[in-house]
Amino acid sequence: MVAIFTVLLLVSIYIPVLWIISMLFLILPFFIYSAKYPQKYSTLMVLASSVISMIIGGVFSIGLALAYGTTGLVMGYFVQMKKGKFAIYMAGSLTFLVNTILQYVIAIAFFQINFIEDFTKMFKESYTQSINLMKQLGQPVPDNMMEQFNEMLNLIQILMPSLLVLASFLIVLLMMIVNFPIAKRLGIQVPNWAPFREWQVPKSVLWYYLILLLGNLIVAPEPGSTWYIASVNLMFMLQLCFYIQGLAFIYFYGHYKNWTKAIPIIITIVSILFLPILYFIRLLGIIDLGFHLRQRLQQKS
Repeated sequence: MVAIFTVLLLVSIYIPVLWIISMLFLILPFFIYSAKYPQKYSTLMVLASSVISMIIGGVFSIGLALAYGTTGLVMGYFVQMKKGKFAIYMAGSLTFLVNTILQYVIAIAFFQINFIEDFTKMFKESYTQSINLMKQLGQPVPDNMMEQFNEMLNLIQILMPSLLVLASFLIVLLMMIVNFPIAKRLGIQVPNWAPFREWQVPKSVLWYYLILLLGNLIVAPEPGSTWYIASVNLMFMLQLCFYIQGLAFIYFYGHYKNWTKAIPIIITIVSILFLPILYFIRLLGIIDLGFHLRQRLQQKS
């Protein structure tokens, strides 16, 4: 398993075209091993992989081994303990997120590397060069174009904690989608997902949302303050939960009315492209969570 991980790591580091694909499979050796054997041996595997990573890719490759190794180890352990797929997903996502945050902090503290600031600076320089090129070519450039860009960039920086959480959860979801079928073929007893139409966000999310709204009304946060950044990120994550709840209701209603599977999928895609539809689905999620629309439809039938 360490040899398989080493090959995948070599591909990820030295073959630019294939690194996006190979990175998705880096947890597979750890996941399979951890699902079969005691955790002390799985921990030794992670340590051995970290040493080999440093030899073939330098100090920064240790972060890859630790992030993917510990994530695979935790997910494999949850499979061994016969946990549900959602519990495995949450545990893996949180482990990957903790690794990402720790490595970001270490990069700043010990190597003076701030990936977020470097990316922001590079993105801003590229955008400025594009505007200057448009002016040189005689194309009209709105006066407030740079101001709008700076506002958008500032919002992205404020939402960075939420975007980091979202990215970690999406990456782990993709890794589960591609690795779990392989593990199943290799004899690992991987649990199945519940259908998306049955997904339910905890009802406490609605109370958190109401408390946050009330808190913002009582104490209006000043832009740039810690409370403002926390409030914006919490609001973003809560609204994302309502959007998922609303989508789940649409899939449930489609199944209830015997729609073709394509209709809910089309609605999902359109909602991403057109914000008014996304807002409507989010509102639908709030109503479903507060008034139990699915249970009411089931009772009628």
